[in-house]
Amino acid sequence: MWFQDASVSRRRRLAPSLGSSACLLLLLLGFGIARRGGMALSCPKDCVCASNIISCSNADLKGLPLHLPPYAAVLDLSHNNLTHVRAEWAPSRLLHLHSLLLNHNHLNFISTEAFINLPHLKYLDLSSNVIASLGENLFSKLKELEVLLLYKNRLTRIDLTAFEEMDSLQKLYLSHNMITRFPLELVKKGEALLPELELLDLSSNKIKTFPVDAMKDLPAWVKNGLYMHGNPLTCTCPLYNLFSHWQKRQLSSAVDFEEELRCDIDQNRKGIRILSLSNPEFMNCTKVKEQSFIAYQGDNVTINCDTRQRGVTIREWVTPRFERVPQENNNSSMLVLTNGSLQISNIGMGDMGPYICYAVSQVFNETLYVHVTVHNFTQHGVSDTLNTAYTTLVGCILSVILVLIYLYLTPCRCCCRSSEKQANQQEDSINSSMLSTTPNHNAEVAGGKEVLNRHMTPSNAQGQNGKCKPNRSPREATKGAQKTERKMSDPDSVSSVFSDTPIVGVSQSEGGRGYSKDKAGAELVGLL
Repeated sequence: MWFQDASVSRRRRLAPSLGSSACLLLLLLGFGIARRGGMALSCPKDCVCASNIISCSNADLKGLPLHLPPYAAVLDLSHNNLTHVRAEWAPSRLLHLHSLLLNHNHLNFISTEAFINLPHLKYLDLSSNVIASLGENLFSKLKELEVLLLYKNRLTRIDLTAFEEMDSLQKLYLSHNMITRFPLELVKKGEALLPELELLDLSSNKIKTFPVDAMKDLPAWVKNGLYMHGNPLTCTCPLYNLFSHWQKRQLSSAVDFEEELRCDIDQNRKGIRILSLSNPEFMNCTKVKEQSFIAYQGDNVTINCDTRQRGVTIREWVTPRFERVPQENNNSSMLVLTNGSLQISNIGMGDMGPYICYAVSQVFNETLYVHVTVHNFTQHGVSDTLNTAYTTLVGCILSVILVLIYLYLTPCRCCCRSSEKQANQQEDSINSSMLSTTPNHNAEVAGGKEVLNRHMTPSNAQGQNGKCKPNRSPREATKGAQKTERKMSDPDSVSSVFSDTPIVGVSQSEGGRGYSKDKAGAELVGLL
C-alpha cells in the first residue's frame, strides 16, 4: 500500500514538470514554423533562395522583383527577358548585397539611380545585353565596385563620367562591342579615372589607332592586363616594337592571344600578325632591344624595376660586376630606394653594363635585365642650347649693325678727294709744261706762258722739289710744303719726269722762274 501511495505521489510531482516541457516544446515549434514561413514569404516568386543567395535565373522574368530580403548577398537575375533597370527596382537599401548578375537579358536602358541603394556592391555583370551607351555618372555611386562586366553589348558611346569616383574598380570588360576609340583617360599615367584598374579588356572592337607613346609610360602591371587583340589596328613599326617588347616581357596581353594580335597595312593586306611586321615582306621593322637605358656621364639616374605583378614586396639589384646594391640610407653612389628603383649618382663609364633586378612576390618571382649605356660626354640641357642659340643670334645682329655703321655713318671723303684730284691734275699739267723738253717757237704760246707765269705765286712759295704751285693760298702752300712725296699715280707727271729728252730751263725773260740743267738733273735724281 505504501508502495502504491509512493507511486501516486511521484506521478503528482512529475505532472507539473511534464506540462512545462510540453509548453516550451510547442513554443519552439511555433517559432520555427513562423521563421520558416517568414523566409518563404520573403523569397521572391519563381526564385530559389539558399541562405543569403537568391537565384532567379531562367525564370522568364519581364520585370525585376520588387521585394527582396535585406539579408541577400548574391542576386542572380540572368537569362531572363528584362529590358529596363529603373531607379525604383530596389526601394530599400540592400547593405549586404555584393554581387548582382544581370547578364543574358535584353537590357537597353539603365537609370543613373539604378544602383543608388547598393552601396557595397563589388561585382556587377551586365554582359550579353543590347546596351548601346553608358550615360553620365551611371556607376558613380558604386564606390566599392571591383569588377564590371560589359562585354558583348552594342556599346558605341561611353561617357567617361560614367566611371567617375570608382576608385576601387580593378577589372573592366568591354570586349565584343563597337567601340572605335581607345579610352586613354581610364588608364593614363598620373591622370587615370580608374587608378586601381589592372585589367582592361578592349578586344574584338573596332579600334584602329592605338596610343603607342602613352602606353610606354604605363607601369607593367597595367600593360599586363591590357587586351587589344581582335581589333582592326593600323600597322606601324612603333606598334610592332610595343607588342614585341610586351611579348619579350611575357606580358599576358601579348602572350595569351599572340595569334589574334593583328593589324591592317592597306586594303589588300589585312589581318597581318603584328609580331611578323619585321619581315621584309611586310614592313621590315627594326627589332627592338630588350629594355635599355641611356645615360650621360655625370648624370644622376634612376632605373625602375618595372614588374608585371602588382604588389611586389622585395626588389634586389645586382651590378654588372655582380655586386649586390645596398639599400637606402647608404653612402654608396648606388642604392635601392624604398619603391624598389635603383639610383646611381654621378654615373660614369665604369657603371655601364647589364643590371639585374630580382622581384619577389607572393604569386611568383620575376627577373628583369636592364642594359645601361653611358656616353662619355655631358648632355646639354634645353636651357644651355637656348642660351647658345641666343648668343649666336645677338652676335649676328651686332655684326650687321657694325657693318651698316661702317657703310653709312663713316664721313665720306669722295668730294674732298675729287677736288684734290682736280687740283693735282692742274698742278701736274703746269709742272709738265715747266719741265717739258720740247721747245715752243710759237710766240702766242710763249706769250700765253708769260701770262700764266704772271699769275703764279712768288718764288718763296715753293712746292715739292722746288716747283711753284699756282693759284694757292698761303694756307694751302703751307700744306703743300709739308708733303714730302710726289704722287706717282698721274700719268702725265710720270711721263714728264722719265722722258729721254734733256730738260731745257726757262730763260730769265720768261719770268726768272726757269731752272738750270744741273738743277733739273738733281731734281730728277731726287725723284728717283
